[in-house]
Amino acid sequence: MTLRLAVSAVVVLFCLAGCDRSAQSVETKATPEASAPIVADATPPAAEAPAVVGGAAPAAADGAPSFAVLYPGAQVDGQPLAAGGEAGPGGLVTFTTTASPDDVVAFYRERAEKAGLRSVAGMNQGDTRAYGAAADAVNGASLQVVATPTETGQTSVQLGWSAGQ
Repeated sequence: MTLRLAVSAVVVLFCLAGCDRSAQSVETKATPEASAPIVADATPPAAEAPAVVGGAAPAAADGAPSFAVLYPGAQVDGQPLAAGGEAGPGGLVTFTTTASPDDVVAFYRERAEKAGLRSVAGMNQGDTRAYGAAADAVNGASLQVVATPTETGQTSVQLGWSAGQ
């Protein structure tokens, strides 16, 4: 329980760092069937290699940039949150996957670098991994990922992003 609180605090700090506090109010995205979990892909990638960057993984939310897709095999925990502000549209989504925290971070690092973002933050706390990337421009795109193993053997992931202007 303490680990989940610590991870949640890290995600909140990452998201607040990339958000404009005078931005429009946060709204939730509606899903067609609230009772069925969203699954990105039925088969997760092999444990030895992260998923292919050019893969057809679905966007984490409507209008999310190419670096903010759901990890292949992800099962979304709830409705993605969307927000807007001076740094453009952004959002936050949580999901679980069978991949390791290292594989999840490697996947998002590769996508961020391909999109022209540079690594600006990284953290290893026990088995938890956190990663942040941002564009060089003021109000540019950004990405924050926190991946932590759960007691069930899965990885819980919190993915936040801003598309930039």
